[in-house]
Amino acid sequence: MANQLIKPPTNLTKPFKNHPYCIPSLLQLMTTSKRVQDRSQQKRVHALEIAVEKHKIAFKILFLLELLKHEPEQIIPIRSLDQHRRQLNLPKPHKISDFIRKSPKLFEMYKDQRGTTWVGLTAQGEELIQEEERLILDNNEKALEHVTRLLMMSVDKILPLDKIAHFRRDLGLPYDFRKHWVHKFPDHFRVLKDEDDVEFLKLVSWNPSWSVTELEKKVLGITKAENHVPGMLSLAFPLKFPPDYKKVYRYGGPIENFQKREYLSPYADASGLKAGSVDFDKRAVAVMHEMLSFMNEKRLVTDHLTHFRREFVMPQKLMRILLKHFGIFYVSERGKRFSVFLNEAYDGSELIEKRPLVVWKEKVVGLTGYRGRKKKIETFDDLNGFDDVDLFESSSEDENSIRIDESSDDEDIMDIGEVQKAYKGAE
Repeated sequence: MANQLIKPPTNLTKPFKNHPYCIPSLLQLMTTSKRVQDRSQQKRVHALEIAVEKHKIAFKILFLLELLKHEPEQIIPIRSLDQHRRQLNLPKPHKISDFIRKSPKLFEMYKDQRGTTWVGLTAQGEELIQEEERLILDNNEKALEHVTRLLMMSVDKILPLDKIAHFRRDLGLPYDFRKHWVHKFPDHFRVLKDEDDVEFLKLVSWNPSWSVTELEKKVLGITKAENHVPGMLSLAFPLKFPPDYKKVYRYGGPIENFQKREYLSPYADASGLKAGSVDFDKRAVAVMHEMLSFMNEKRLVTDHLTHFRREFVMPQKLMRILLKHFGIFYVSERGKRFSVFLNEAYDGSELIEKRPLVVWKEKVVGLTGYRGRKKKIETFDDLNGFDDVDLFESSSEDENSIRIDESSDDEDIMDIGEVQKAYKGAE
């Protein structure tokens, strides 16, 4: 493997807010628009909305599994779960015990001699925990590659460790990756601290083979590229529009011109790009496409993408770019935090290619027996039969979430009639 040494930063503690691409005057990219919630029904993908609801159910179950996993005896007094009501979205007077009873194949409860109710894992639940540990270990090389490639895409080849923590489950990283895992690969990256004791992960060596984008691999069939040098690309992004959207033909010209336009590889030096330009925006599309390709389920909470605007040299109003290119990405506004999907990775509500950890997650959800008020979630209209408690809706996606940008949910997007205006300049 050919490696090119990366020099350590000369000023690790330089404030990110001073980055040239964060100048407010350069980040006013688009004009009037509507809120995400006002989006036309024709641009909704009902199947992916269903996928979001299924994910919410899975997250709550996995949260409790992980909580019990790290208890000394894998049991906990049920009253101790009160402090986790926010994550489980079970406000009083809803009973936590009712939530647990919905998954008798995974969790069990009993009372001790003092009358204290405890909750623990069933034998099947313990087996699933052990299986996940094996799968995470098997995923080690792929996780190493993806974390390294995130560092390679960053403008300074360095990322805050807290931000990488957002992707822990999405990348299949172990629970304690910040304490142990990141120190196991000194030839790839190392942990540094600034004067405030904030931890960063710094790239140590550049791997040319990993600077080939997932799109290049898929379209060009590149498997080995030991001497690859990232530069300009002219590959069109796969498009998949909402099935009920009938107006795409009106904007075929601008979309085609945008697709044909060359753009800078996510792994190339982006310091010369002008914020607000078409080249700047198209590279941002490429970066987001690459990031989503790394994720197990090809989806992310939008907050987790917007947190990386500075490090990956992307526009301030990133949400508008995602929604403008609704043939490439799909943004779901259901819940308190939005999710973004890579359209090409899904057939209906199902992933086309499922990694082992995704199959494991589906197995866990299949054992919950939880279907809310209806036995099945088959159509978008079925979602109206669920309330927040039924779906265990949460305002947080993982224990490491840091709400840096509280305004991200309210960023402007474009109405259908504004699509043509949005593509103006791409011609």
